[in-house]
Amino acid sequence: MQTILVTGGAGFIGSHTAIELAQAGYRPVIVDDFSNSEHFVVERLEKILGAPVVCYEQDYRDVTALKSVIDKEAVTGIIHFAAHKSVGESVEKPLKYYANNVAGLIDLLQLCEESAIKNFVFSSSCTVYGEPDKLPVTEDSPLKPAASPYGTTKQMGESILRDASAVSQTFNGLSLRYFNPIGAHESALIGELPKGVPANLVPYITQTAAGIQPKFTVLGNDYPTPDGTCIRDYIHVVDLAKAHVKALSYLEKQPVAFHDFINVGTGTGSSVLKVIKTFEKVTGQKLPYKFGPRRQGDLVSTYAAVNKANDELGWQSEKTLADGLRDAWRWQQSLAKKS
Repeated sequence: MQTILVTGGAGFIGSHTAIELAQAGYRPVIVDDFSNSEHFVVERLEKILGAPVVCYEQDYRDVTALKSVIDKEAVTGIIHFAAHKSVGESVEKPLKYYANNVAGLIDLLQLCEESAIKNFVFSSSCTVYGEPDKLPVTEDSPLKPAASPYGTTKQMGESILRDASAVSQTFNGLSLRYFNPIGAHESALIGELPKGVPANLVPYITQTAAGIQPKFTVLGNDYPTPDGTCIRDYIHVVDLAKAHVKALSYLEKQPVAFHDFINVGTGTGSSVLKVIKTFEKVTGQKLPYKFGPRRQGDLVSTYAAVNKANDELGWQSEKTLADGLRDAWRWQQSLAKKS
């Protein structure tokens, strides 16, 4: 059984990926500093899996401590989620993002070389494309200047991984450029739980519907789209987690010094207003909202071409926007019951 280190593994995407790894026959080992996640997530993972989950509470940038974990647990691969990820915050605090997302990645890749770790999956983002010239966005679309420091750190991270992989004697790298994760596990035991006011659309919607936020603000209704609101590709987090497992399997078949990048999305764009209307339809909850000014760093419209993921990884999304919103609401309701 291969042991996979999951940095940021108690977070939204990381926790769901840990489940899919374990169910696919891997042994996930989580490293998380819990700066943007909750300790109860590990207990919930154990309940879902019916088995203990190994978790170390530490900053992945503590190289000495991380080396100890890698050696002790005989880690053979890494899925790296431990990045700051708020577009808005990155505009306000760019140095925080460069320190964690770029400098931290460099240290982690050096540790991979020292520890002869073969497979490395990098959590990248569709933000690397900037504002696309045409849709859907393919892997051949040009990488424009990113609209935020967050996007820039993902572009830099991909470049660093590509260059490190090209000369490596030990490992392969794969950058998964994913779009907008939503939803929650079908058990409603884990899901997206941002600290403070949510920066992402769906948790803001569910918190508003639950009465935690007073009113939802649609950030801009004057975009050049059919209804004036931004368009994104919303992918269910369980589908996204399964793509990471497929990515590991894909890397295992490649020769050393391999690197590639693959879009992970549904191939369909949905506007903010469509998300709101779909949420209201599948949950029966009326959502109070108002229109506000655009948010700096937001793109007008982006959604993925997913042919490469289908062909290379043998993966495709299975769940719909309605599925994701229904699961996100069930997760929000479960939090209310436990509070």
